[in-house]
Amino acid sequence: MKQGENTELGADASDPRDSGRRETEMEQADRNYAEVLQELRVAQVGVQILVAFLLSLAFAPRFAELDDFQRGTYVATLLLSVTAMALLTAPAPLHRMLYRRHAKRQIAELSSRMTILGLVLLALALTGSVLLVVDFTLGRAQGAAAAGAALLLFTALWAVLPWYVRSKYGGS
Repeated sequence: MKQGENTELGADASDPRDSGRRETEMEQADRNYAEVLQELRVAQVGVQILVAFLLSLAFAPRFAELDDFQRGTYVATLLLSVTAMALLTAPAPLHRMLYRRHAKRQIAELSSRMTILGLVLLALALTGSVLLVVDFTLGRAQGAAAAGAALLLFTALWAVLPWYVRSKYGGS
């Protein structure tokens, strides 16, 4: 099917990807892109706050007390969060640069992939932040345990739960 054709999607009830919607390929691409943007609004705020926190942390008086492990965790977490922010904000300039180039489907697909990768990096950055703060305040073992629990929580809610719902209730 060529881009821009007015062929209706979702007409085959045996197709597991059939959402029951009657929309053209372009309407589906528009809807998919709009859904990605809605999802990004939540993630972008969180990652921006995290980056601001991490950037300001280096100027805190007690930053000099960090040991080598904590400094390494800090730098890795900062780089993960900045990369997550780049990925989670990339759909806007991507759309702007490809505006009116008949690339909405590609924009929606790339935006979805960047969002998934950005969320993975955000989960790792948040886990690193938990490790850093708990390690600094309570100790290395407690920091590792708290970071492990945070990573387990993100994995359960952001990966296992969607996989479970998808496998139990179907969907593409």
